[in-house]
Amino acid sequence: MQTEKITAIVLAGGSGKRMGGTVKKQYMLLAGYPVLYYSLAAFQKSSVDTIILVTNEKEYCQKEIVQAYHFDKVTKIVSGGAERYNSVYAGLLAAEGSSYVLIHDGARPFVSQEMIDHSIETVKKYRACAVGMPVKDTIKIVDKSGFTVTTPKRETVWQVQTPQTFSYPLILAAYEKVLAKQVEGITDDTMVAEYQSDVRVKLIEGSYDNMKITTPEDITVAEALLKTSQNI
Repeated sequence: MQTEKITAIVLAGGSGKRMGGTVKKQYMLLAGYPVLYYSLAAFQKSSVDTIILVTNEKEYCQKEIVQAYHFDKVTKIVSGGAERYNSVYAGLLAAEGSSYVLIHDGARPFVSQEMIDHSIETVKKYRACAVGMPVKDTIKIVDKSGFTVTTPKRETVWQVQTPQTFSYPLILAAYEKVLAKQVEGITDDTMVAEYQSDVRVKLIEGSYDNMKITTPEDITVAEALLKTSQNI
């Protein structure tokens, strides 16, 4: 019987323009470790079989992060592309032979073992899932002039996080379809999966702490969370 192979694709190719400074957000120190360290450490400890790191700083990541912290599940480091979806596709090509893939932003340091385990359990049932949380605030849909159009019911609106987890053949085919049609406005992997007409993405609860490091203020918040977090 063939064993199912589960691969984590960790994206660390962002430019970090909103962060400012000379150090990209995924390499900034957070409580003494690079931001990227935390998500790699979580997948290293998890039940995933292998990790593919997508970055444009391959030599630096190999020496200063993968080797330095003994992340032996990182079997491939591949170059990213111009946009996020290009980087994901590069990671997917490197994940050939996988049964399922978890796609995660390396700038989200608070991914937990529970999120990873729940994602793997859910994807085997639904083929596509993502972690997220219900929004806390009232959301407004506005027109191009900034005037409100409608107010969706808050209980139907979620903020989507990563990891986003898929059947490997499904998400690879969906990405190839999107790239062939040069679809614009793709901001996450669930949007790509939804181009497969028979696929509905199951949302499961992540954590409000599962933040993405984007601005300098986020580092301060993340350091505070680390002091009380039981996940890292």
